[in-house]
Amino acid sequence: MILKTPLTAAIITFNEERNIERCLQSLQGVADEIIVVDSFSKDKTEEICKHYNVRFIPHAFEGHIPQKNFALDQATHDWVLSLDADEALTEDLKNSILEVMKNPVLQGYQMNRLTNYCGTWIRYSGWYPDTKVRLVNRHHARWTGINPHDRLEMTVKQPLGQLTGDLLHYSYYTRQDHLKQIEFFSTIASKELFQRGKKVNRAIIFLKVIFQFLKNFVLKLGFLDGIAGWHIARLSAYATYQKYSKLHRLYRDSKP
Repeated sequence: MILKTPLTAAIITFNEERNIERCLQSLQGVADEIIVVDSFSKDKTEEICKHYNVRFIPHAFEGHIPQKNFALDQATHDWVLSLDADEALTEDLKNSILEVMKNPVLQGYQMNRLTNYCGTWIRYSGWYPDTKVRLVNRHHARWTGINPHDRLEMTVKQPLGQLTGDLLHYSYYTRQDHLKQIEFFSTIASKELFQRGKKVNRAIIFLKVIFQFLKNFVLKLGFLDGIAGWHIARLSAYATYQKYSKLHRLYRDSKP
């Protein structure tokens, strides 16, 4: 009998009652330990987690990157599969993980992420394959990036393995959900840029917005995603406008 290297799944949550059960179900038979680090949810997230073999850890939210690194550090096992609550493993990906964990020869593995946008699986628009590093030896990797856009990276440059199968990402159920996240994320991103000393003027904002739309809809073949691709392109452009307009206002308001 081939013994599997023990694996911890780490998830961060805040009011994820709509998603968390699907994520936890997909981890059954794959993870030996499931950790959920929760930012004091006010919905049924904790109640749902109690129906699974989950170690539920309340922890104040300090940003996506610190929160995910905190979750990484809580793992009992060296190997960690890091997921968002709105993600789930396909059967092919589960089998690929199980096969690798029989004898992991590298310190990190990446996988392709397939996103569902308002009921449509997005194959273009710059959203696929959206390769993510998610399965790592936690002593060789940390979450980094610029809030709120985080990424899991190896601490020392080294080769990565590629897993087969897709990580399913249930991003937005409605376009209103998308708009709410744009408002939330653009505020975080503008503050991060302000702290880094980045500056823009109205002409640059205009050019960035136009380029963002053309990149998603034309260069990244978003038109092949149909009406969903159109909405992704225009709302991505709007998100760019919000981020840099808020940055511009931060500088205007900071002047004496």
